[in-house]
Amino acid sequence: MIVYAAVCGYVIASLILFRYPTLLHRKKKLKFRCHHISHRGGAAEMYENTMAAFKRAVDLGTDMLELDCHLTADRQVVVSHDKNLMRVCGLDIDISQTPYSQLPPLSNSVSVDFDLENPYVGSGNIEERRIPLLKEVFESFPNIPINIDIKCNDDILIQEVNKLVQEHNREELTVWGNISNVVTLKCYQENPQINLLFSMRRVVELVLLFYTGLLPFVPIKESNLEIFLPAIYLRRKEDAGSFFPIHSLMLRGMHCLLMRRCLFNHLQRRGIQVYLWVLNDEEDFESAMQLGVTGIMTDFPTKLKKFLSEHPQFITSKDCFNTSS
Repeated sequence: MIVYAAVCGYVIASLILFRYPTLLHRKKKLKFRCHHISHRGGAAEMYENTMAAFKRAVDLGTDMLELDCHLTADRQVVVSHDKNLMRVCGLDIDISQTPYSQLPPLSNSVSVDFDLENPYVGSGNIEERRIPLLKEVFESFPNIPINIDIKCNDDILIQEVNKLVQEHNREELTVWGNISNVVTLKCYQENPQINLLFSMRRVVELVLLFYTGLLPFVPIKESNLEIFLPAIYLRRKEDAGSFFPIHSLMLRGMHCLLMRRCLFNHLQRRGIQVYLWVLNDEEDFESAMQLGVTGIMTDFPTKLKKFLSEHPQFITSKDCFNTSS
């Protein structure tokens, strides 16, 4: 009887706190709320991770720029997704072994990771293809939230990024982390004032806490949940013809467990923003909207801009940080 009463009490408390988490936890106060996020600046519409891409996305009215960072041989923080430049520059060069002044420009044609059949082909302008410094991005867009993926487990890289964030007084406008829990923890330890992404390990822990009813009782240090939409990988594997039943079961299981509107609503009530990546089709935009996520990350900022303008219910004036979008 005592055990039954304790279980009932636990379930009731969990349900109440799940619906009203601020009864136990202080809601996070972020200075931004982003619906439109440009992945690498919009990799399908401009040379990825370049100043040209970032400027175009900001002019379009994006709420947030997403980018990736590496450290050069002379300890310059550069914006690049790949540590080796073969894919984007056509040269077998590791950024970490090369001084910044010797980095080549991007190739005229660059593959788009989430739209492999349609590489981006630009004008070939050298300045548009230049690999930029993170410092340049901060200086050019001081008021735009920026999502930084720390691409490798490098203490010096983390320290240098933190130094730049502090120098430009943008701790409240920056989110950082990595899929690796080791890297993300190092980021948090370096500067807990910078908004933090969930690592993959923390996403798994989040799911376990959710399904055991413990989530409402547990404090969360992260401020931004950034996860992929499993349907994208299902589609890519099917299109590539390399699809196995086990992959399908895993991805469908992930979709069933993680793509839960009630979970996303709970996190947002705690002030944690939820982003889905990398969505490039209207069908996926619609799926994200139905799930009630905070924002959508895309390689096609123009396409997402059009979708959001046609679905104003996804954005309300009371919670939009960047009203231009």
